[in-house]
Amino acid sequence: MVRENGSAREFAFTDRDFNCLRQLVGERTGIVLSDAKKDMVYSRLARRLRKLQLDNFASYCSLIHDEAGNAEEMVQLTNAITTNLTSFFREPHHFDFLRQQALPDLRQRNAGSKRLRIWSSACSTGEEPYSIAIALRQVMSDLRGWDARILATDLDTNVLETAQRGVYKDERIEGLDREVCRRWFLKGRNGQAGMVRARDELRELITFRQLNLMHDWPFKGPFDAVFCRNVVIYFNRDTQRRLIDRIADHMAPGGYLFMGHSEALHKISSRFRLIGKTIYQLAS
Repeated sequence: MVRENGSAREFAFTDRDFNCLRQLVGERTGIVLSDAKKDMVYSRLARRLRKLQLDNFASYCSLIHDEAGNAEEMVQLTNAITTNLTSFFREPHHFDFLRQQALPDLRQRNAGSKRLRIWSSACSTGEEPYSIAIALRQVMSDLRGWDARILATDLDTNVLETAQRGVYKDERIEGLDREVCRRWFLKGRNGQAGMVRARDELRELITFRQLNLMHDWPFKGPFDAVFCRNVVIYFNRDTQRRLIDRIADHMAPGGYLFMGHSEALHKISSRFRLIGKTIYQLAS
């Protein structure tokens, strides 16, 4: 047991260790870890040290920098640091707008091509893309003849496994309208009691992929709508500008961008106009 600043800790965790880790996280993900995040980094990575049977964070930093162990452990490091807070229909005004304005507009605008693309860029455990899929099915109940797809990406490989399965504890949908629960989720029975699964009508609309927003994007778009919510708050201003500019390059003219409740494009991008609470539209 090690004592730091009057507190007992299982592992030694110096400022040098913290700076090593936040530099790696910043280079890999673009996420900026302030000094205030030191305790959070310790608590999330201590379990990795136990599993790897390491005695201190200096040894963990050495492991990360070792080429042989770097790739696999960098994935584990990234998964541990990234925050995955989500829920179905989180920030409900976004989904009201999607149903009432964005999708009807896109249905009319794309009537000729019958092509529709939506990107959930930080999908976490999948609640966001499944919520988008429900809204899409509600507005466009008959998608026959349409090439409609939702791309759902995340940096964290662990949460993507959950998203791909589409299986959740039934408490995750307790706050939803009863008809929505009945129509779009199947209740588990026997060994799956207490669980629900998103119906195939939703699952077939979504493609899940691992993606680091700071690296190359293996797709061209264009996207008619992009959900990039509670993402840019983790980046510095220059990284925010580059990311939003790349997103704009992958969007169709007039496409819709949905951002988190504490995010804004003021002084970040002039390519979008604000049309609602953290809802933007790309200039045509």
